[in-house]
Amino acid sequence: DDPGKIGTAGTLEKEINLAIAKRLEALLKQSDVAVVMTRTDNNGLYDENASGKKVQDMKRRVSMMEEAKADLAVSIHQNSYSEEYVKGGQVFYYGTSEVSKDLAETIQKQLKQLDPENKREAKANTSYYLLKKTSRPIVIVECGFLSNAAEADKLSDPLYEERLAFRIFMGIVQHIRDTY
Repeated sequence: DDPGKIGTAGTLEKEINLAIAKRLEALLKQSDVAVVMTRTDNNGLYDENASGKKVQDMKRRVSMMEEAKADLAVSIHQNSYSEEYVKGGQVFYYGTSEVSKDLAETIQKQLKQLDPENKREAKANTSYYLLKKTSRPIVIVECGFLSNAAEADKLSDPLYEERLAFRIFMGIVQHIRDTY
């Protein structure tokens, strides 16, 4: 029911997120990295009759991460802003987690290789639900801004989605190699 952000051309965040996540999953599995997806189709993680679907969905995502005892979690998203000129992928991490900070910075460097004009830095956050409610190292990757027409077009291009998934994959693999 929740499409997330809606791009300038009507593209839905939830569809782009899932496409990138599935591409990332395939790359990770090819490298023998165990992957647990919290969503594999267009359905949310909530009961159809739930009054607080968004809250129930988020709680279930956290529960899945905890039950899987994930070494790390990567949540794929698209951003939006009131002014169209704003663009660029950015990675967020929980403010006090050094492991999450390292993962975020490593992925952010990879995003900059995909788009050298991107001047954004990995950023601490202590208010995002997923970041503050799981004990697992976690980052939120905002791949770009659907409110920026040029970036929204790229984000809905399968080739760009593949390149984006590859950059996130490279950041994860480098982090795993350096940390575990």
